Amino acid sequence: METRSDANDPAQPLAGRGIVVTRPRGQADRLAALIERAGGVAHLQPAIEIEDVQDLEPILALIDRLDDFNLAVFISPNAVAKAMNLIHQRRGGRGWPSGVRIAAVGRGSRSALEQHGLDAIIAPSAGADSEALLGLAEMASVAGWRIAIFRGDGGRDLLGDTLRARGADVVYAECYRRTRPRDDCAPLLAAWARGAVHAVTVSSGEGLSKLYAMLVPPGRQWLGGTPLFVPHTRIVRAAEQLGIREVIVAGAADEDVTAALVAYFAATK
Repeated sequence: METRSDANDPAQPLAGRGIVVTRPRGQADRLAALIERAGGVAHLQPAIEIEDVQDLEPILALIDRLDDFNLAVFISPNAVAKAMNLIHQRRGGRGWPSGVRIAAVGRGSRSALEQHGLDAIIAPSAGADSEALLGLAEMASVAGWRIAIFRGDGGRDLLGDTLRARGADVVYAECYRRTRPRDDCAPLLAAWARGAVHAVTVSSGEGLSKLYAMLVPPGRQWLGGTPLFVPHTRIVRAAEQLGIREVIVAGAADEDVTAALVAYFAATK
């Protein structure tokens, strides 16, 4: 894939740069568009596949008693998409229960909830992780609350453990599962081989580990020598253990990632 812009054009700060976007299929388009608007080339290589859970009974049972909760927390846009689809199907015209408050981990999840017509969402204005949400005043006094956390299978337990320590009754509602894609990495390896890959972006530690597992030599060596942009500091150590020599903490939002890419390449001109 060839670049389509002048490397000296200040309106095209990523001209001549190939950026690997590893977001799941269907969630990479906006970041890819921002990269290409800045003159770069987005190489789409999903590192995680988002699939329905195999057994829907537990989450459907929770949705049936959603009115009994004080708060519902959505961990990711994936959780919003999968859970709200099931909630709309299960509850029909009843909509969201008026007595249940809503919280989101990050701007992406909040925006996804707003697209479903929900408002008054508790969400951090900065940061996109459990720590940022837990730091909000609204999450401090939850003793006696019943809280449902909509998330994928597995994942970090910090949010639930902390809310339990604050006196809440917490239930996990697992509404999707993450699997390794079956995509062919050959196009990405070919781009690397011809020097057309200049940075890699990942959205989670799990995405990084799955990308690493997908790559065959010399892909892993190329990954190790390519600047890696990650959303959180906790992923830095995992990246270093895989032999990646340069890791940049960029934030989770698409705009944050794009800004970090632009700043990095401006500094390396």
